[in-house]
Amino acid sequence: MEMLFLKMLLLFAGCFTGLFYHLSHLCTGGKRAGQNKPNFIIILADDIGWGDLGANWAETKDTPNLDQLALEGMRFVDFHSAASTCSPSRASLLTGRLGIRNGVTHNFAVTSAGGLPLNETTLAEVLKDEGYITGVIGKWHLGHSGLYHPNYRGFDYYFGIPYSHDMGCTDTPGYNLPPCPACPRHSAAASHGRDCYTKVALPLFENFTIVQQPVNLTGLAAEYAEKATQFIQRASASRRPFFLYLALAHMHVPLEITQPPSHASIPGPYRASLREMDALVGQIKDAVHGSGKENTLLWFTGDNGPWAEKCELSGSVGPFSGEWQKQRGGSAAKRTTWEGGHRVPALAYWAGRIPANVTSTVLLSTMDIFLTLASLAKASLPPNRRFDGSDMSEVLFGKSHQGHKTLFHPNSGAAGKDGEIKALRLAHYKAFYTTGGAKACDGSIGPEEHHQPPLIFNLARDREEQVPLDTQTSEYQVVLPAITGALADFLQDIATDNISTADYSHDPAATPCCNPQHVVCRCQACGCSPDCNREL
Repeated sequence: MEMLFLKMLLLFAGCFTGLFYHLSHLCTGGKRAGQNKPNFIIILADDIGWGDLGANWAETKDTPNLDQLALEGMRFVDFHSAASTCSPSRASLLTGRLGIRNGVTHNFAVTSAGGLPLNETTLAEVLKDEGYITGVIGKWHLGHSGLYHPNYRGFDYYFGIPYSHDMGCTDTPGYNLPPCPACPRHSAAASHGRDCYTKVALPLFENFTIVQQPVNLTGLAAEYAEKATQFIQRASASRRPFFLYLALAHMHVPLEITQPPSHASIPGPYRASLREMDALVGQIKDAVHGSGKENTLLWFTGDNGPWAEKCELSGSVGPFSGEWQKQRGGSAAKRTTWEGGHRVPALAYWAGRIPANVTSTVLLSTMDIFLTLASLAKASLPPNRRFDGSDMSEVLFGKSHQGHKTLFHPNSGAAGKDGEIKALRLAHYKAFYTTGGAKACDGSIGPEEHHQPPLIFNLARDREEQVPLDTQTSEYQVVLPAITGALADFLQDIATDNISTADYSHDPAATPCCNPQHVVCRCQACGCSPDCNREL
């Protein structure tokens, strides 16, 4: 019976497969028509540094389209991801809730059986109830097996990869590529005296079907741009509002560029990848202009800071260098609660609605996207749960300068237990109860240290987080009770909330593969031809 139920769900989801846009009127059932509601496009970059945006950091010269977007819209300079690693950050963006509430506290794996808990409601589900056509293009990383697949989480259309583009294995591993199990001796590839394959065994999905494996990473950005443009055009033609979540593979290790430049004038792999991402954003903006820019909000941001462990293949934190931690070893970027780990670039553009060329210093978070878009769509929020984000539409429109007074930063792998709140922001003060450094380019890892009373930095005059306040000063003594009280109130709120628990169990059968007969999805023999594909 359970298998029959799953097949019925798959059949229903099939009405959205391929050219779902033309069938949307058949699949909406009793949903509201969604007339006169704004369109939303969220572009989420992967592992992008605050200093990777030229509008933020003058040393960066590779983002002309994003810089132009900043001139024509609003730039946020105190904007933060909800976590400093992939899955927790994305789960919080789509639920408006920290991992300590929604259950997603660390990354899901290739073999993960679970994903974002099914009792959590996504932004796509909320907007779909308001008549929106919903699509996700790019990296999902919130569960790919069974009902955790994005087509079951409120998205009508899915085109992309199920997790990070360096998570598939290869028979020719390198610094950034994980190895596969040994090529079987009696495989067709081995019998011809060659490797099974040299690419990454990463699947590319269109809805439930794997359309390519291994994926062509070199052409992936162009495919994303094409699919996103088609989505915008067809959704606009349907006269229904749309929500597009475009989660890019950039800037997470530019694998598709493997050779160093041969001439100094040629940009290195990271800069080339940054330029490619910037051009893609420009294409999306052009598509918006061609389909009604007056009614479309475009919001660009990142899932966390740069992956410093990857050396020249990682981005810039700008001035947020985490000097206190760097003096003790390790990185103060991705996977840490230092500013470089979660302070990310953010731009919002809506012609005629969001004021142009405005720099906002308001304290904001990716979790605000959920509540803000729900408010603009006049959507009902899921009941019986509390949110960590807020409706910031008045800030977007220049009518308010009030953001968060407090933000809570969960540990994301460098120190302490995943998901626990070990740092927090109160106005311009940043407090640490636990510190630690992620693996740095030089291989060092900063030791986990506990602080009671907490380390407190005044970011208004020490954005490098270099010198904590002296505990004996009046400034420290005044701010400490407010910080202690804010954390206590937050933990009490968590204790009385409806929280979820994610399934982090592993099952090798959950590994996506275009042909289950090929060990670890090798697929070299069939190349993912139509008869090789299968629905999950």
